[in-house]
Order: sequence, then structure tokens, then C-alpha cells
Amino acid sequence: MEKEIMNSVGRRKAAVARVYLSKGTGLIRINGREIGDYFPLRNMQAKLMEPFQASKLNQAEFDMKILVAGGGFKGQAEAIRMGISRCLVKVNGEHKKPLKDLKLLTRDSRAVERKKFGKPKARKSFQFSKR
Repeated sequence: MEKEIMNSVGRRKAAVARVYLSKGTGLIRINGREIGDYFPLRNMQAKLMEPFQASKLNQAEFDMKILVAGGGFKGQAEAIRMGISRCLVKVNGEHKKPLKDLKLLTRDSRAVERKKFGKPKARKSFQFSKR
């Protein structure tokens, strides 16, 4: 029997995460590494598990293969969290309301503003001299 695999994409800032969710034993691989190796900080690991707590699902029932690229570790963690949330909605549509209430399905489109020419940063200006 073939394992049913759900997949979805999560994005945050410059990070893009592809999440593949299947029935299994709770194994989480991020870019081929264990979750503890990839995200050594406990709060980042907890951020990834928020969709399971919101939908009251046991994370140990699913295997996750995650490919993530771009951005920093916080943007990557939030992109993965969004991808997991989208997969859980595909597993069972009843999980949509609790996930949406915590804004785990909403794309946070805030990104770094581009630098403008003639300025040192996006909005910062050089010191003005009247004389």
C-alpha cells in the first residue's frame, strides 16, 4: 500500500518551505537533517509544532520531509509552520478554523524594503547641511 503524501508550500520574508506530510512515526527531516540539528533553539522547534497543538493532532502520527531555502532561521521556521498548517488542512478540512483563528494560514507578506539610490539605506538620508 502506497503512503498518502500531502504537500504544500509556505513562505515568509525571503524563505520558501516545501512540506511533505505522510502517515508515519513522527520523523521530521529538514533539508536532510534532524529538527534538533537544523533548529537548535527550543523556541524555533516549538514554533514548528504550533499547527499540531492548534488542531489537537498528535505530531507522532506523521512523518515530515521539509525542504527550505532562503531567508534566515526565523523566516524559515515561520515558512515551515505555514506549510505544515496548509498540509493539515488538506488532511482534514475541520482543522481550518482553529488554524485560521491563530493566523497560521495567513501569508505574512512583510519583507525588507529595497534600498533607494542616493540614500545609504531604504529611508535613511545623509546628514542635511543648510550652509
